Amino acid sequence: MEQHVKMSLDEWKAEIEEILKEIDTEYEEVKNELKVYTYKFNITKQVVQSTVNPDLNRKIRELYHQPFEEKFNDLKEYIKELEEKKRVFQMFTDKIEKVTEKEDTPHFAVAQSE
Repeated sequence: MEQHVKMSLDEWKAEIEEILKEIDTEYEEVKNELKVYTYKFNITKQVVQSTVNPDLNRKIRELYHQPFEEKFNDLKEYIKELEEKKRVFQMFTDKIEKVTEKEDTPHFAVAQSE
């Protein structure tokens, strides 16, 4: 592989790896926030199920349960989006590595292994 092509691909791969690091960082932050809202949502759900007073139950649902449920669902969706982003950008690095390795392998070595 020509040196300028390899350098360009290596630079591109480094750029994508930086994006992957950012995605990983964001993923960990969202995952931690999702844990918090999982607890909040489940606790309020249990309290609502255990509360007999309809007025109090409605108030708990309005103040806590519904907002926590919405945030919980939003975070779950966002985690899925981040997982998809990670998968896609990882494909870039895998493809770049594959093409770089393929082009760097001497042709006689490939022929000998066949």
